[in-house]
Parts: sequence; C-alpha cells; structure tokens
Amino acid sequence: MATQSEFDRELRAHWPRLRRFAFALSRNAADADDLVQSAAERAMRSAAQWQAGTRFDSWMFRITRNLWIDTVRARGRHAARFVAEEQGASVGFDPRPGTEAAIDLSRAMAALERLPEEQREVVALILIDGLGYRETAEALDLPIGTVSSRLVRGRKALLTLLGETGND
Repeated sequence: MATQSEFDRELRAHWPRLRRFAFALSRNAADADDLVQSAAERAMRSAAQWQAGTRFDSWMFRITRNLWIDTVRARGRHAARFVAEEQGASVGFDPRPGTEAAIDLSRAMAALERLPEEQREVVALILIDGLGYRETAEALDLPIGTVSSRLVRGRKALLTLLGETGND
C-alpha cells in the first residue's frame, strides 16, 4: 500500500495528462474538469487499492474512462427530459477563432470529436498524450493489437476529415 504522500505526488504529477484525456473524452473543458475531479475523488476513496511502484497513470486513466461511460449513460437518461445548457450558452457567441493557429486546432478537435469513441480514446492517449501502445492497452484494458488497429483507423479517419490524403 502506498503512503498518502506517494499517492498525492502521483496524482499531482499526472493531473495534466488526466485532464487532457478527460477533454478528449468529453470534448468540453468544464466537463473535463468535472470528470478529472470525480476521478480524483474516486481514486482517493480507493487509494488503498493502488500499490506504490505500479502504473498509477493506467489506474487513473481507467477510473476516468469508467466514470465517463457512467456520465454518458446518465446524460442519455437526462437528455430525454431537459434541454442542454450549451444551447443557451452559445446564444450570441462568435465562433470565429481569432488566429490561424486557433482555426487549425479547432479543425483538428472537430475532426477528433467525429471519430468513434473507441478510436478517439486511443488517438487521445497515443497521439495527444504520448503514451505507448502497451501503456494505452493497459490503461484501456484492451489487447495491444486492438489498440494498434484502432489507432490506424483513427489516424486515417482524421486525415480524411482534415482533407489530407494520408499517403505520407
């Protein structure tokens, strides 16, 4: 069992990566913040289950992913009764980005959003967060071959969505 200070140190060290992963899943900064906060709370309640020297990031990615799945299911039930907050928040908002870099990032994120969730998870962990195939396989509890094939399909789909040939 890890000490509280070891656990806290690991959580602080991985917070930015968890937030990037949560944003890739949720596609919304506020939702990503909520998701990471919930994952941290769940991890703290279950801190005794984590052993120092084991892959803290994989454990946290799995907690975050499972919480996201629960959130999506709950939203499906909630959406049947309520109007989304985003509909009111976007009234009067000018969606044109101010710089070329913002436009490119916006296009890339929009393309990422259009990927199927299983490809988006793998692309986010490998291409955005920089995890290796094995680390991603462990974090998502998938065979490494599945990770590889989802990444290939995800890359091709992104290139197509961004209007590039993908023949590099």
